Amino acid sequence: MRIALASDHAGFDYKERIAVLLRTLGHDVEDFGTNSAEAVDYPQFIRPAAEAVARGDADRGIVLGGSGNGEAIVANKVRGIRCALCWSVESARLSRQHNDANVCSLGQRLIPLETALEIVRVWLETPFEGGRHARRIAQIESHG
Repeated sequence: MRIALASDHAGFDYKERIAVLLRTLGHDVEDFGTNSAEAVDYPQFIRPAAEAVARGDADRGIVLGGSGNGEAIVANKVRGIRCALCWSVESARLSRQHNDANVCSLGQRLIPLETALEIVRVWLETPFEGGRHARRIAQIESHG
């Protein structure tokens, strides 16, 4: 799978660890930055990653920040993106099963690293259930 990865300074450390995990699992990673823990404005990094997913240049995206909220908001401004803020393995699983989330947002300051890595694993492995959920996704896309 091709994964677009991006963070601001507050998510940089987890982004680097997640990149290693993704490559270890055999995924292709395009890192949109940032490239250090120096303060930056997150939309400059998150929007290009979300746009890559929307264009089909990446299959999914993972974005990170301190809380993940701002990053999810930016990603969801891009037409065709369904970015879920994931804070637990169950929230990640449901974001895929029910919402067909194509971008996952994580908050480095809110969850332990091991939880973040497990969220990524589960989020990547969980399929969309379709069925009644597909009808709802179609409604989201038609009004986006």
